[in-house]
Amino acid sequence: MANIATFRFLLLWTLFLCFAFTTRAAQRGPYGMHISCGARHDVQTKPTTTLWYKDFGYTGGIPTNASTTSYIAPPLKTLRYFPFSEGLSNCYNINRVPKGRYSIRIFFGLVAHTTVTDEPLFDISIQGTQIYSLKSGWTTQDDQAFTEAQVFLKDGSVSICFHGTGHGDPAILSIEILQIDDKAYYFGPDWSQGVMLRTVKRLSCGFGQSKFGVDYGADPRGGDRYWQHIKTFGGDSDHQRSVETRIKQASHPPNFYPETLYRSALVSTSSQPDLTYTLDVDPNKNYSVWLHFAEIDNSVTAAGQRVFDIMINGDVAFRNVDVVKMSGDRYSALVLNKTVTVNGRTLTVTLSPIKGSFAIISAIEILEVITAEAKTLSDEVMALQTLKKALGLPPRFGWNGDPCVPQQHPWTGADCRLDKSSSKWVIDGLGLGNQGLKGYLPNDISRLHNLQILNLSGNGIRGAIPSPLGTITSLQVLDLSYNFFNGSIPESLGQLTSLQRLNLNGNFLSGRVPATLGGRLLHGASFNFTDNAGLCGIPGLPTCGPHLSAGAKVGIGLGASFTFLLLIIGSVCWWKRRQNILRVQQIAARAAPYAKARTQFSRDIQMARHNNNNNYGNAHTASENGPILLSR
Repeated sequence: MANIATFRFLLLWTLFLCFAFTTRAAQRGPYGMHISCGARHDVQTKPTTTLWYKDFGYTGGIPTNASTTSYIAPPLKTLRYFPFSEGLSNCYNINRVPKGRYSIRIFFGLVAHTTVTDEPLFDISIQGTQIYSLKSGWTTQDDQAFTEAQVFLKDGSVSICFHGTGHGDPAILSIEILQIDDKAYYFGPDWSQGVMLRTVKRLSCGFGQSKFGVDYGADPRGGDRYWQHIKTFGGDSDHQRSVETRIKQASHPPNFYPETLYRSALVSTSSQPDLTYTLDVDPNKNYSVWLHFAEIDNSVTAAGQRVFDIMINGDVAFRNVDVVKMSGDRYSALVLNKTVTVNGRTLTVTLSPIKGSFAIISAIEILEVITAEAKTLSDEVMALQTLKKALGLPPRFGWNGDPCVPQQHPWTGADCRLDKSSSKWVIDGLGLGNQGLKGYLPNDISRLHNLQILNLSGNGIRGAIPSPLGTITSLQVLDLSYNFFNGSIPESLGQLTSLQRLNLNGNFLSGRVPATLGGRLLHGASFNFTDNAGLCGIPGLPTCGPHLSAGAKVGIGLGASFTFLLLIIGSVCWWKRRQNILRVQQIAARAAPYAKARTQFSRDIQMARHNNNNNYGNAHTASENGPILLSR
């Protein structure tokens, strides 16, 4: 029984934890990141109490004080700008962003103490796709103080880049990354993860004021959209209508439009029955048009009393629109969407009455449909990043973001082509000649498998030519002339069967030119090895001495090392022997006085013995003469 009770307790506890975790996740809501560019500390702004995170570790550029250009811009005091010396392309790279669809909004600003005449004009890209180019006069129009796009993120990060165009330094006030419903603004079969939607215009028609979604009390899953208020389409063509009645079906997934949006509207008049709105747009692009309606006019009480057609640039997009019938009731929201191609420079929406009362409309959204660019092969991006560090490329090169996209702003010196098999961009040319580069050429250069032309001539690059360079079989032109390369020419370069031009002149190379390269000269290739004092082995260069194999060179090296070792050992032995001799001589010198005295004493004894012998004749005792030897 105790075991059963324990099991029930654990089961109930597990269910409780799961419920608590799920509830907490639901309460947490969609991901949101607000960055106050240039800020050193987190900032909270009124009246929405939005928390703006400090700008730390995302990018280069220079933080400074800001001067905002529009009342709709967040009340932030700093920005980050990117002078020409920082390069033409600079990026914010933000990691740990959950997979999903996001609304990304970027506000621009002016460096403090500048005037609107100094407004910078630059391009903006997200995930390598250019979404917007600032136009002259943006500082005087509220809805051009920012740009906004909807993007699907799946790699756990987002790259937002700013590209200088020679018209001032890009200056960024804030960046917002707001997660929205994964199917937001679904506009048909072409809608996919590979499509971005840039906000061109978002209008709230009739009574009211320009507001953000948060001011309307909108659901966060719809994003914090900015609705620009418009009182009239022009002249006496329309009248305003508004109600306080609650609107049904207003905040439904996937777009979650605020209910307040449908409580006001514009209605056409008898003097001009057609209700027409015209917007200037960029030509030869696709636009997704979203039209919002709610029947709030007291004169219409049932279906069939207001019917109208909707035309976009003269073509009928929707016929016989009956708001009451299509939405199901009065005071009920209706959203219609049509995607069109615009060849000219204007987009015109016309509501033309067919039956009953005049046309009515509550809001309009126009979004540009942008096909997301393919990215550069990740292996080649990493190879270029390694090359950037090894050569010490200065910031002016602007090697930030993706090397090949947006196509309008590739990396300086990089030539790209789209590889159809992988649907990725690859690097097929790298021209960095005469750029004052230093450092060395890393082995990772071999990861540029599609490289056809490599020109690094006229720089200060040092070190050896990396042997892995010979694995880039597509290489046709290799120019490393007038650098400080040393060592021998790698044998692997002879494997480059596509190589047509090889310039290694003006370096400090030595040794024999590989025979495989010398043989290529007979096949029309153009090679230049001059101005390398140590090279030999082909016509035009000095004749090489006896050729030694690699094994022989190793043997000679080992023999020389062994001989040197013997010389050292012999020298040590000679030195020790010499030290021993010197030590003996020193000892003998110290003992000399004692030895002399002892010699004199022995001599005195012998003289005394000689005198005694003279006194007793020549007789000697047996003991003195020793034993007598007997013989037969």
